[in-house]
Amino acid sequence: MRHRKSGRKLNVSPSHRRALMRNMAISLLRYERIETTEAKAKELRRIAERLITMGKRGDLHARRRAFAILRNKETTTKLFDDIAARYTERNGGYTRLIKLDRRAGDNAPLSIIELVERKIEVKDDKPKEKKGLGRKMKEAIKGGEKESVK
Repeated sequence: MRHRKSGRKLNVSPSHRRALMRNMAISLLRYERIETTEAKAKELRRIAERLITMGKRGDLHARRRAFAILRNKETTTKLFDDIAARYTERNGGYTRLIKLDRRAGDNAPLSIIELVERKIEVKDDKPKEKKGLGRKMKEAIKGGEKESVK
């Protein structure tokens, strides 16, 4: 019986599981959105929610505990300075799971885990000049000519 045993084993050793969750937590906090299997995302959600709550506390002890889990100075700084500031008014529920289709290779259920109020970067709509175009092709593009250049 597995009464009161929480957490998924994910079919890996405990040290591998800790390293996996550490790497995924760093990626989630850095990119604010990652795609992984559903079971891994559900496990990661537990860790990420705790880390963001530590970030909201903001004291030295919480910072050291978060660093002990993440072992990454840049990510810990981002967690305490940027991410925790976004969730001051929110009491939990910092992450969102979006279920996707199944993976082609092994039919594993995939999910996207993302931070709820994540920053969305707006890309510049200006077309960039392509490298390797010849002088005639550049003139044709700038002039608006639609004829092909041989």
